[in-house]
Amino acid sequence: MGASLSNLTENGSPNGGPPGLGDIPENCVACVFMYLTPPEICNLARLNRAFRGAASSDAVWESKLPCNYHHLLDLLPQQNYDGLSKKDIFALLARSVPFDDGNKEVWLDRISGRICMSISSKAMLITNMEDRRHWNWFPTEESRFHVVAYCQQVWWFELSGTVTFPFPPDVYTLTFRVHLGKISKRLGRRACNFEHTHGWDLGPVRYELSTSDGQHAVSECFLDDIGQDDANGNIKRGSWIEYKVGEFIVNTSEPVTEVRFSMKQIDCTHSKGGLCVDSVTITPSDLKVHR
Repeated sequence: MGASLSNLTENGSPNGGPPGLGDIPENCVACVFMYLTPPEICNLARLNRAFRGAASSDAVWESKLPCNYHHLLDLLPQQNYDGLSKKDIFALLARSVPFDDGNKEVWLDRISGRICMSISSKAMLITNMEDRRHWNWFPTEESRFHVVAYCQQVWWFELSGTVTFPFPPDVYTLTFRVHLGKISKRLGRRACNFEHTHGWDLGPVRYELSTSDGQHAVSECFLDDIGQDDANGNIKRGSWIEYKVGEFIVNTSEPVTEVRFSMKQIDCTHSKGGLCVDSVTITPSDLKVHR
């Protein structure tokens, strides 16, 4: 059985035996690869020389890149991508590409080649951030940016930010990534401190997004509802939760899209605190993120 499979992957027998997969013309293999995902292409490249050649074809990998991938390359020094094949460019962009002083990152989903983005709380405007009685930054390995904003206690809670980017045509979802309680490590084990966590059960947090072409979305939720898990079944306290703000549609990359977003709880009848804010994520709405 193993020998038979091995023979299939090689060229047909010189003595007139049945043809094998190695007899398929490389350009035909490349046409098939257009319909496969990048991991599938890389796996099949191991079969034989024709498959390896097709798996390195610029035409194949150009079909996996977004139509405006050159805008992502513009975020990198030219020497990082000069002379690279389209396959290597895909691999380069599938890793995070930082911009805006490293406070924002964009990457290609490694399965679909669609654009995803993450925006650190460092890139947001946070009310009273300069007052260390209310807010602090602290490092953590649980953030892709290695630092998060921690709200110790405030009466007026408000964060906002913007991003301007030539998103390819798609439907995108914007989410906030937050965590009730302060994360730490004790004796090498993860621990959460809820000493300052209060006030989030007394009023809903309001999320908003708007775009430069007039789209607008609003959502509200109580962050601290101990008796109720979120829609994904995750326990809210002690876990990172992604709260969906809404969706926006991009029909064309030109002109570029500006997205404005905010998270606020400005009911000054009570204080609130004990909340980590990591980032905002923008991903295609029907995409299962593979990172």
